[in-house]
Amino acid sequence: MSINKEDSSTHQPHVADQVSLDETRNGHTSPLPDVETDVFVVGAGVTGLTLAALLATAGVRAYTIAKHSGTAPSPRAHVTNQRTMEIFRDMGIEEAVRQVSTPLPLLGNGVICTSLTGLELGRYSCYGAGSHQLSDFAQASPSEMVNSPQHVLERVLLAHAREKGAEIHFYHELIDIEQTDDDVISTVRERKTGNQYTVRAKYVIGADGGRSLVAQKFGFGFEGQPGLMNMLTSWLEADVTEYTAYRPSCLYMMAQPGNAFWVGSGTLVAVKPYTEWLLNRQYNSEAEIDSSDEAVIAYARKTLGIPNLKIKVKDSSRWQVNNVYATENCRGRIFLAGDAAHRHPPASGLGSNTCVQDAYNLAWKLSLVVSSRAGTSLLESYNQERQPIAKQIVGHAIQTLYNFARVPEALGFKHGQSIEEGYKSLEDLFSDVPGAEERRARLREAIDLQNRRSNALGLHLGQRYAESNAVVDDGTPFPAYRRDPVMHYEPTTHPGAYLPHAWIEVKTCRMSTLNILEHGHFGLIVGIGGDPFIAAAQAVSQELKLKIPVYKIGYRCLYDDVLGEWHTARGELGDQGALLVRPDRHIAWRSVNRPENPTDALRGALRQVLGLHS
Repeated sequence: MSINKEDSSTHQPHVADQVSLDETRNGHTSPLPDVETDVFVVGAGVTGLTLAALLATAGVRAYTIAKHSGTAPSPRAHVTNQRTMEIFRDMGIEEAVRQVSTPLPLLGNGVICTSLTGLELGRYSCYGAGSHQLSDFAQASPSEMVNSPQHVLERVLLAHAREKGAEIHFYHELIDIEQTDDDVISTVRERKTGNQYTVRAKYVIGADGGRSLVAQKFGFGFEGQPGLMNMLTSWLEADVTEYTAYRPSCLYMMAQPGNAFWVGSGTLVAVKPYTEWLLNRQYNSEAEIDSSDEAVIAYARKTLGIPNLKIKVKDSSRWQVNNVYATENCRGRIFLAGDAAHRHPPASGLGSNTCVQDAYNLAWKLSLVVSSRAGTSLLESYNQERQPIAKQIVGHAIQTLYNFARVPEALGFKHGQSIEEGYKSLEDLFSDVPGAEERRARLREAIDLQNRRSNALGLHLGQRYAESNAVVDDGTPFPAYRRDPVMHYEPTTHPGAYLPHAWIEVKTCRMSTLNILEHGHFGLIVGIGGDPFIAAAQAVSQELKLKIPVYKIGYRCLYDDVLGEWHTARGELGDQGALLVRPDRHIAWRSVNRPENPTDALRGALRQVLGLHS
């Protein structure tokens, strides 16, 4: 979710680093010494914490700061899609995330209504919960989408990062930063004491959100339009089980007469079904909005249609909807990741997911470069791969926002109309008057468009890196899409694609092809005729000082394709071929059949990916 907070109440402070404001070391206040590290991560939200955890796991010296006093104080982002859950599975925290989340198929409706007690205007199945969606979502991934509010997700990430040895300091603020040919020198202020110190790093990652100081300091360019809309989000405790449990949904979108905003009169987002919610509402920039508890409660009661509802306001904040992405994600030794690189509406729930995926792409590359096992051209692939994805997801998010604007239009709602006019329009819509059937068809079309918001399986899982230094082209085009690539995921083993999921059996245990690979390492997948690649991998591994495990998948192999799912998913790949899979599960190289010299072929592919030019 791309939120630029303008003002926030103090209902709940940031969770203070799980322990303290981190202004002390060894129990006493003292100036911090200057720091020398390999990677300096600015920002410790979802992006920065994921990076800190991944870099620490890889043994990279990294130093992470955040200007806030702790992890996110409120839910903010909440949808965690299957690809991100696969990453968490690889990191070893999938179950920990599930423990603090709600499986999204349990909230598998999108509901549009005049209020929770009023007329239901439309409903659609989402997050793979519909009978027509179950197989597509289940076949695509071993993981399930969850509703994981940001304030609890960040705590899981922080705990994991610290467990791996990450050094993370909250309430430390970047003041200035400059890049030289050899390193990046940053000035940081410890906000509690005002003390300043220097961080000297080989690389810096700006994961500092929608108002990124890193992006500003280095003049990163952006395309799009900031400040599209003004929003107020309120975090509420309110038991509305009676009105929601029979139609469980992650989102209840209220559309009421006299209002044509993209969130209608308000969108209710589930935090903890069915007693804790976010209420998002839009307001005109010309008018000041009252964000006091009393005003928020009054508005919520009116919008939800429950005059005497008991409500506790936990937090309220104003923010803006943005529609921008960086024209480049790296400049020399400086990288942008997460909301610092792409800022877009929360529609489609792509924000925190793209943050995690940025981190997953960049961390392994930095690990190999700082350990001198790869050339710097490997780092160039971060921009080549993730910048087009940022452009794609920003465009999709803004389109789904405008798609919802078609709903009040189909209902006959518009700004300035009276309540009577609006409800008369609804009465006609659901009647047999002339033209009503055509209006209902337009409403159905508008509701069907909401599937692109909540059921974009292809967008979630089908990211392809078409042009990248870290992918070896095999001279063939990506297979043409047979269905809508936004709505449907079509797995492929073409270089640049994500490794397809297929269930196999390993010594009586069912496993996904995604999980046989060892975290943080390349892997070589071969078939029944792939024995020559085993010796090739051993030789190249020693030469390049890389661990390259080989996984033999096929009928009656150690990795037994008992259901034949891998045989189907592998596509053109033959029994004597091989796939080189990167640490981020994207396919780096493919040999459809066995080459004349497997060692030379594998060596050449890896050297190209790693930027080890002769």
